[in-house]
Amino acid sequence: MQVEIWSDFACPFCYIGKRRFEQALAGFAHRDQVEVIYRSFELDRHAPTSVPHDVYDMLSSRYGMSRQEAIAMNEQMRQQAAADGLDFQFDSLVLTNTFDAHRLRLFAEQYGQGAAISELLFRAYFTESRNLSDHNILADIAAAVGIDRNEALSVLASDQFAQSVRNEEENGSRMGIRGVPYYVINGKHAISGAQASGVFLNALQQLWDAAPTRVATEAASDEACVDGTCAVPNKP
Repeated sequence: MQVEIWSDFACPFCYIGKRRFEQALAGFAHRDQVEVIYRSFELDRHAPTSVPHDVYDMLSSRYGMSRQEAIAMNEQMRQQAAADGLDFQFDSLVLTNTFDAHRLRLFAEQYGQGAAISELLFRAYFTESRNLSDHNILADIAAAVGIDRNEALSVLASDQFAQSVRNEEENGSRMGIRGVPYYVINGKHAISGAQASGVFLNALQQLWDAAPTRVATEAASDEACVDGTCAVPNKP
């Protein structure tokens, strides 16, 4: 069984969904026969590497909410993340472009460390308030999973894996993916959003047993990070 997961390291529900899926997988009797593949998806391909405002002002500007509404929304998300064992630090979060982080993930896959480095990239962004466009920070993360730091810096300084990131994103677009996290099981069964671990486990079990099932959920809305999905906003 193969599970492809489209996500962005700047998407809070992607991190929450990752943890819930892992909980489901841990309880799946055939987990050793499940191949999990991460795919690239940027919420904002044109995001700058240096942003002069914080996440609350970004949400306020992008989605037409007040700063206080943005703070309240993120506090609810922080509490939701905490229930899944995650520590979100929105006040100090560093907004940036995640393209190079996705390139690093693809590079790490050559060493069998794609999953491990994905976890560290999410943690670096949401818990440690690190800049995921800083090549030195990314190289440190690579070194933490046993990859040569200088090699990682060399890859990041080049355009290696850039086209691979774009190919994954384009494949996702052709599939109609507008929001993440988005899970595709065996190339055809889709689950959208950070569903409860029981939803993931039930889908895995039903598909393993080849029982008729409909596991696709509603598509993402274009209203920020709601209903378990972070969506690409409509452009004016």
